[in-house]
Amino acid sequence: QVQLVESGGGSVQAGGSLKLSCAVSGYTVCMAWFRQAPEKGREGVAAIYTDGGGTYYAGSVKGRFTISQDNAKNTVYLQMNSLKPEDTAMYYCAADRSCRSDRVLSDSEYKYWGQGTQVTVSS
Repeated sequence: QVQLVESGGGSVQAGGSLKLSCAVSGYTVCMAWFRQAPEKGREGVAAIYTDGGGTYYAGSVKGRFTISQDNAKNTVYLQMNSLKPEDTAMYYCAADRSCRSDRVLSDSEYKYWGQGTQVTVSS
């Protein structure tokens, strides 16, 4: 069984930064951050293969967000810089033991999900 617990959300002004954390228990191979704004679908933001297989980003966040991991702490991070009001959403951590690299930002690839943490960016 895999359990995920997110933290680090909050409110920030446009141009600011936040760092989200996802504490992981259990074996995983691929992990990702998704977000969902009110009345919008869930969007894959960033993903990482925990065996060092690479990182992936949505075009909307590339160059501003960075996904990373600390294996010693069993934690995956999402560093978010240059935040924009359109980044406002509930952010979710997701994980699975097998993910296709061509679908790594698709929510259908992930079986395990955290409870979410809210990020609000004001203009």
